[in-house]
Amino acid sequence: MGQAAGPEQGLTPLTNLELADLLEEIGDLLELKGDEGFRVRAYRRAARVVRGLGEPVQRVAEEGRLRSLPGVGPALAAKIQEMLTTGTSQYLEKLREEIPPGLREVMLVPGVGPRTAALLHSELGVADLESLEAAARAGRLRSVPRLGLRREEAILEGVARVRARGGLVPLAVARPLALELAAMLARRSEVVRVEVAGSVRRWCETVEAVVLVAAGPDPARIVEAFGALPGFREPPERSAGRARGRWGAGVPVELEATLPEAFGVALVRLTGSEAHWRRLEERAQGRGMRLGPAGLCVDGRQVPCDGEDELYRLLGLPPIPPELRENGHEVEEAAAGRLPRLLEPSDIRGDLHVHTDWSDGTASLEEMAIAARSRGYEYLAITDHSRSLAFARGLDVARLRGQAEAVAALNHKLAPFRVLAGIEVDILADGSLDLPDAALAELDFVIASVHSRMRQDRVTMTARLLRAIASPHVDVIGHLTGRLIGEREPCELDHEAVLEACAASGTALEINASPHRLDVDRCLARQARDRGVTLTLGTDAHDRVSLEDMAFGVGTARRARLGPGEVLNTLSADELLACRKG
Repeated sequence: MGQAAGPEQGLTPLTNLELADLLEEIGDLLELKGDEGFRVRAYRRAARVVRGLGEPVQRVAEEGRLRSLPGVGPALAAKIQEMLTTGTSQYLEKLREEIPPGLREVMLVPGVGPRTAALLHSELGVADLESLEAAARAGRLRSVPRLGLRREEAILEGVARVRARGGLVPLAVARPLALELAAMLARRSEVVRVEVAGSVRRWCETVEAVVLVAAGPDPARIVEAFGALPGFREPPERSAGRARGRWGAGVPVELEATLPEAFGVALVRLTGSEAHWRRLEERAQGRGMRLGPAGLCVDGRQVPCDGEDELYRLLGLPPIPPELRENGHEVEEAAAGRLPRLLEPSDIRGDLHVHTDWSDGTASLEEMAIAARSRGYEYLAITDHSRSLAFARGLDVARLRGQAEAVAALNHKLAPFRVLAGIEVDILADGSLDLPDAALAELDFVIASVHSRMRQDRVTMTARLLRAIASPHVDVIGHLTGRLIGEREPCELDHEAVLEACAASGTALEINASPHRLDVDRCLARQARDRGVTLTLGTDAHDRVSLEDMAFGVGTARRARLGPGEVLNTLSADELLACRKG
């Protein structure tokens, strides 16, 4: 493949995130059309891959490497190239003409999937969130086939939830953008140092804005350089040392520029939380100092703080990890020497939830294993879907045994790296498992997850999960609540009963590290830890690039105050297998 053409003259090159948004939009519009599932998944996988690239996708295209990206074949590569060249594609524009753009927002309402959205559009002319709400309030939804009064009421509640969270940006979007913007600024000569701050740095699931702190000898020039970056919808607002604007599809972005000697104070203040900062101000005052936005003053003299550690030292504290800076109590813990030892990325010895091309993944067993090994892992659990998920090419007993044989051969080839033969077995509506006990007993690792009938009532869903937890072959319950951040609300269940059953049976709970899930969240993870339940981390990766999502799982575990001894992935493969229930 030869050199790719660059963007048309005068066109600002698409960033990775802008291209990913376009690919995601195609997937959504295809789904609204009722198109085949594999095409929808192909565009969404490509969006995930592009979003996670460690280099500009424009460079990948210019060097003729688009088809080397996981899941990108000739047709998709051509469409990506067209978007990079023109800023859009004829295919996307045709879809936009066919499908009202507001239907994508309608799909964010819990209980309104693509089929329901398309049905509401054809039956009632619903084209956006406003017309959906109006139809529900007028009692028109209940007349649509397969809906009824209860669904109408649930949809109206869902509209209110979507509006309530409308100003928040999922971490899955905010963090890649923050890192990309920081990299852009770092290449500018005006900047000597730049860091991501705000809720993104604390690994919060949703954020109000992407916040950056940059330092250099002339803060005004940094602000000017920031405003000149491609991707802003319109020139950002600027004031002394600050700028704010909306990037790409409308993500709020803020920058504070400072002199290098004030960088540490600015980074702590803008990382937050507000409660943490207020407690530091109080501590400084109690020690005869004054801490404010301008810096730390001792005896009327501003003390240079070019790093966070220096500020904490001057306040008589050890460094406090950003993930713990939430309610201010961590300041007292630090002062008393009681900060917990948190999980580190280097503690993780393997990924316990990945998919391959045996089901709905894009990479082979060997490709996933080699990618995991290249990350320094000692092992990888292969957990493809089971047979009830037909759209994901789930494995029946015969294919599962065939995969186990392939895993055994791969282990012989890759030793001492270990591939664990596993499954993500579906928990059916009555709590039974999608594969027989005899097949599950032959495996190294079994995750059980709910993928259907997510709107069962609290009692039914809890009983469903308790039956699965009681199985001697289930090692882990995957993505417990089934939520998709910003898209699907958690299912209704009795958390206390589930945690009690897990503790009694030795069943672990998963922190699903996919940034779209982060399920269980930090609160449930901490409750589980406090009740003696062990946690696992799994990326739920469907391609090699998504193995990098482990960072999101580690971030959630750290927010839950988990240490290495509370996460199964920190064990060796032999230790892990020795901990199994079966």
